[in-house]
Amino acid sequence: MAQNNFAPIQRIVSEQLKGTGRRLFWLSVAFGVSALLCIPFVDLTWHTVEPWQELSRIGFGMLTPSFAQIGLTELINSLGYTIAFAFLAVVISVPLGVVFAMLFHWRLIRWAMASVRAVHELFWGLLFMQIFGLSATTGLLAILIPYTGVFAKVFAEIFEQQSPLPTQSMGKKAAMLSRYLYGVIPQSYSAMAGYVRYRFECALRSSAILGFIGLPTLGFFLESSFKQGDYSEAASVFWLFLLLIATVRYWLKPKLWWLYTLAAIYVLPESPTVHGATFWQFFSQDIWPKALLRGDFSATTLWLDKQFWRLAWPAMGTTLALTQIALVLTGILTLLLYPLATKVIVSSGIRLSSRFVLLFLRSMPELMLAFVFLLLFGPSALAAVFALALHNAGLIAFLLANASEAQHKLNATSAYAKRAFDRYGYQELPQRYATFLAFLFYRWEVILRESAIMGILGIATLGFYVDSAFEDIRFDRAFFLIIMTALLNITVDSVSRTIRQRAGLTTANLAVR
Repeated sequence: MAQNNFAPIQRIVSEQLKGTGRRLFWLSVAFGVSALLCIPFVDLTWHTVEPWQELSRIGFGMLTPSFAQIGLTELINSLGYTIAFAFLAVVISVPLGVVFAMLFHWRLIRWAMASVRAVHELFWGLLFMQIFGLSATTGLLAILIPYTGVFAKVFAEIFEQQSPLPTQSMGKKAAMLSRYLYGVIPQSYSAMAGYVRYRFECALRSSAILGFIGLPTLGFFLESSFKQGDYSEAASVFWLFLLLIATVRYWLKPKLWWLYTLAAIYVLPESPTVHGATFWQFFSQDIWPKALLRGDFSATTLWLDKQFWRLAWPAMGTTLALTQIALVLTGILTLLLYPLATKVIVSSGIRLSSRFVLLFLRSMPELMLAFVFLLLFGPSALAAVFALALHNAGLIAFLLANASEAQHKLNATSAYAKRAFDRYGYQELPQRYATFLAFLFYRWEVILRESAIMGILGIATLGFYVDSAFEDIRFDRAFFLIIMTALLNITVDSVSRTIRQRAGLTTANLAVR
């Protein structure tokens, strides 16, 4: 009897394995093999002798948060700085993103936006810190510059998805600005607003981790507490940050953006006065090789050759290998986590607890997670791999679970298998797999960016050499390595886009970017 009931489902699965399904299967196998081939090139050694003792201390600290060692005034100020940096950066980068999205058909604009978003916020922070110090200017520029590139790309894609009929009715002589203001942007407003809300949550995470390079945000106290082994103090900062992320939807009201803007400006710390000569000297002289400034192109070539083969090339290889391992592990964890967060598969109790775990994972910045794992694994790339995989799996699993429940509402009368395993294996997974891969490849570029900055924690990725160059006041070397990071990121983004197009992997949910 059971065979007769599942015969139609088995036929559907059989059809899924043909054509597109077969391509997706072999694509998954190829990436799985690529991750295995990358393992020998990354230090995945477990260095700590007794990690469980440290883990128990962290667990106890997370359950017993304490503000005893942190001054309440300092904590409130750091919370205010975290929100202010994020909010003002988004407020400034959104209109800039709209303008550049309108000009996105120009190749120069596309290249410029790809370049600025390819550099992580922490690298921008390290760069501007050399001019503006640990100031509000550094925090704002570090976030708003890459976010402008992100908004430009996403808004341009949203504009392309809109109906051309409203603009066609305006006549051929209508100016481009009028076409966008009265035809394209009104159609795109809902999708743009949803993405801005999501990106603001990302900006809060970016603002928090700027504390790892010394800016007075929540990440500064979190890093200091972990380094001192005061896990109860670290837990108090973390739970405060998690509460901030979890309640964004309730207090972020679009109608009050002007009030939030004024409050953010008031909260910002003072920035030192920077003379134009200092700014000009840094960008016109300090970040360029001395041989290039002298016009000695032979010496410049030798310098570039040395920097590339001795530093950039091995660091890029480690960064890319770590990225591939983290990407595949993200996929595995996502397939394990998302069925536990949808009522189509599990009961309400399991679903709610799983949703809390996913909220925890996607709210915790990868750098913070990696910092915790370093205490467990020692100076190993395992910390970065697990941090990247858990954070991104939490995000993608959440999106897949939402898609599952949304489709279940639309098809409420459809027949579902009785056993949860059968519902997942024969019905849910075949329907979600293409979307799952699309989400995963959208995150590929992001995982690479995050892999690069893991070097700030001592892991031998590009960020390690960038941070070391800044510490040695070798700005020319740091700038060269940042350019290499951007080029690697742009290359991976291009490869990812090509794979998605050829495999037919699309998703309407832009929040995964």
